[in-house]
Amino acid sequence: MGRSWIGAGALLFVAIGGSGALAAQAPVARKLSLDSAVALSEGTNEAIGIARAGLLRAGAEVTRARSVFLPQITGTASYTKTLKSQFSALETGSDTSSASSSSSCDKFIANPALPIDQRVDSLEAEVGCLSTANPFAAFKDLPFGRPNEYDLGLQGSWVLWNGMQNVGDHDAALAGRRSAQVELTAQQAQNLLTTSEAYYDALLADRLWMIADSALVQAERTLSETKLAAQVGTKAEFDLLRAQVARDNQVPVVIQRRAARDLAYLKLKQLLDLPSADSVELTTPLEGPTTPLPVAAARFSSDTASDGRAPVEEASAALDQAAGKRRSARGTMWPALTLSSTYTKISYPESGLPNLNSFVTNWNVILGASVPLFTGGRLGAQRQTAQANYDEAELRLSQARKAAALDSRSAATQLEAAEAAWTAGEGTVEQAEKAYGIAEVRYREGISTQTELSDARLQLQQAQATRAQAARDLQIARLKVAVLADLPLGQ
Repeated sequence: MGRSWIGAGALLFVAIGGSGALAAQAPVARKLSLDSAVALSEGTNEAIGIARAGLLRAGAEVTRARSVFLPQITGTASYTKTLKSQFSALETGSDTSSASSSSSCDKFIANPALPIDQRVDSLEAEVGCLSTANPFAAFKDLPFGRPNEYDLGLQGSWVLWNGMQNVGDHDAALAGRRSAQVELTAQQAQNLLTTSEAYYDALLADRLWMIADSALVQAERTLSETKLAAQVGTKAEFDLLRAQVARDNQVPVVIQRRAARDLAYLKLKQLLDLPSADSVELTTPLEGPTTPLPVAAARFSSDTASDGRAPVEEASAALDQAAGKRRSARGTMWPALTLSSTYTKISYPESGLPNLNSFVTNWNVILGASVPLFTGGRLGAQRQTAQANYDEAELRLSQARKAAALDSRSAATQLEAAEAAWTAGEGTVEQAEKAYGIAEVRYREGISTQTELSDARLQLQQAQATRAQAARDLQIARLKVAVLADLPLGQ
């Protein structure tokens, strides 16, 4: 019996870790309220970050869809160096022959005042010059095959009509952005609920550990009194054994409650991205309806109507998005009308960089129309896919409405049950404490047995644990109803 007492005491010391020297060296605990915990979690929650990225992407998609209604203008600049050209073969003859031909064959100018024989001689000379001239020499003055070419230009296009494809894509983009905004709000509401659950779970685990530890202290006190009574002969050895077993049975309960408390605190610190070695002190009390809800809950809607729920709004936005895509797919069967223009400045310098005066202008405007005549069934398949997506989105909206109605009713029922459990347990702890005090006196005076005292202690422990659990459930149920409209389904 002495060894059992020493072993149980050592085990309790290891489990609780109570040491004056260690406590003096323990770091200062960080005070953490529920509001501060929610604020911390919003900055570290990955789901909220993903939802923000989705909203940014949806906004960019709206900008892209809106841009097609405006003209598209592109600036161009290029340099072309021709190393070998097919037109160089047309430039025959040497520079010397060309120079001699140009010097001896001047431009023919008719002079009626000359005698007839001189006029005939000039004509024969001109014919001789023409017979020896290169007929392709003029190609060297054309832009074909020039060794250097500089192009500076502007290209513009504007889709005037494409069968409402652009309108459908724009409507779909707007619906996608609305869905992304609803998703971000839903993730923020979910984070609020998840953080509050982790916070209250840590408070509950702390309270249950304190209850178990208090029961252990009571069992220790009973064991000490029984041991003293057995020494003076007023208690039998059987009572001492029962008190010893009751105390030893409570030690594992304290260890389990302490482990559950440590795990609950670790989960909360991981959720808040706090170091696991940090010491945290939770300052928000675990009480009933008197505990205020987190300040962040005021940002969300408490409307429990089905059409106001975030999942229903997301499903409705998905239906609008599918409708836009269907309109766009149907527009592919209509002709498309496009206005385009190209403005180019071109220069062909013989060498080096061109000067501004050497550029020539090339400018055109094109009004074009295109109509799909045969695509191998591709456009028809796109229209069928868009219609199937629309039908699916419509059915999912109906599913979301039914599930939202059930979820809203479930949340209201859980709140009613939590309030009823809290009300039913009111005063039970006080009565259990009073009953245990009476049982202790009766046992000390020898009126009752160890069994009666153990039952009273167990009832007190159960009443305290049930009260703490009811307080936790009531807080979560109140918070869930407060932000129900923005929560995902099934939470």
